[in-house]
Amino acid sequence: MTQVQKQIFISLVTILAAGVADLVLAQGGGGGDISSMATKVKTEATSVATLMTIAAYVAGVGFALGGVLQFKAHKDNPQNTPLSKPVVMIVVAACLLFLPTVMTIAGGSLFESGQSSQQYTGGP
Repeated sequence: MTQVQKQIFISLVTILAAGVADLVLAQGGGGGDISSMATKVKTEATSVATLMTIAAYVAGVGFALGGVLQFKAHKDNPQNTPLSKPVVMIVVAACLLFLPTVMTIAGGSLFESGQSSQQYTGGP
């Protein structure tokens, strides 16, 4: 690990520690109980998930528009713009637009938002 990488890593850990300390101290000087801190963390995690969803949609639409423009550039001059560039941009756009759905399904699977395995009565 180079010196620059070590400095970046130390900076990221410091920022993370400051964020956690801010979250803990935001509970009225540390006087809150553990349930109020857990509620605060859950609220912040929900906000981060919403931000990721919005960013994925915006980036997906941007990549889709860029892919369409690259298709036009390939049509106008095939020697300068390879066909792989717009195809990759459209695939990335589709992945970004589908990412919020994948996050919802994965969250429901991991955190048991639906029927539990003990309640399942169907099957062979």
